[in-house]
Formats: sequence, C-alpha cells, structure tokens
Amino acid sequence: MGAAPGPGATGGGFGRLLVTVYGILAFAATGRSAYQVATKLDEAPAAYLLSLLAAAVYVVATIALARGGRGRWRAVAWCAVLVEAVGVVVVGVLSVVVPELFVEATVWSAFGQGYGYVPLVLPFIGLWWLWHTRPGQHAPVTAPDEPTEAR
Repeated sequence: MGAAPGPGATGGGFGRLLVTVYGILAFAATGRSAYQVATKLDEAPAAYLLSLLAAAVYVVATIALARGGRGRWRAVAWCAVLVEAVGVVVVGVLSVVVPELFVEATVWSAFGQGYGYVPLVLPFIGLWWLWHTRPGQHAPVTAPDEPTEAR
C-alpha cells in the first residue's frame, strides 16, 4: 500500500479523475497529431505541429499533476496547465475570427470543439485543482487548549 498523499498533493482524490482525463486527452491528441505529422505534414504544417505541441502539453500536465506535491512537479503542473489554458483560448479565438489561419483543425481549434470542448474546460478545472490543493491552504486541526482556572 502506498503512503497517503501529503499536503498539496495533486494526484489523490479528485486529482486521480483529473489525471485520468488528462491522460486520455494526452493519448488521443498524441495519436492524432503524430499520425498527421507523419503522413500529411505538408498539407497543414502549422495546424498539425500546433496539435503536436498541444499533445506534448497534455502529456507534461498529466505527469506533473500525477506527481505534484510541494516541489518542482507542482510548478511544472502550473506552467503546463497555464500554457494549455492560454493556448486553447488564443487558438480558439483565432480559429473562429480568422479561420483561414487553420486550414485543418487542431486540438484547440474552435475551443476544442472536435474533442467535445474538453480542451476548453479541462485547464480551468486543472487550475482550480492546483489552487485548491496548494500547500498551506488548510490549517491543521488541533485540539483546543485546556481552559485555565481564574485566580
């Protein structure tokens, strides 16, 4: 049996579900983008390479959230999830406002429409989870002091 997660751990409790969803998205995005880059990169290099970048961000976020505690992995998780949030919003806006920039869809196009908008929602849940599990958030519960008698 493993040890209980320490304070600030991101991979336990609800974090397990979050890591699982990140892992599924990382797997799907990596498979799709690797296939696109390997077989038809010349058709839409920017879109396919952007999808490969998004997949790499999902892989890093998955690992970092699974391992996150008080150390470097927590910082890596913050960075990866922030990059993901900015990426999906920026690419989402650009793909709607200037669709000719993306001749083929990316993971983040139209705010992740091709993936059921999970890419839009997931980073904000991830950021909330990182904030919720931040070290030092919860004060330790201690027994009340013994009352002293008046003299």
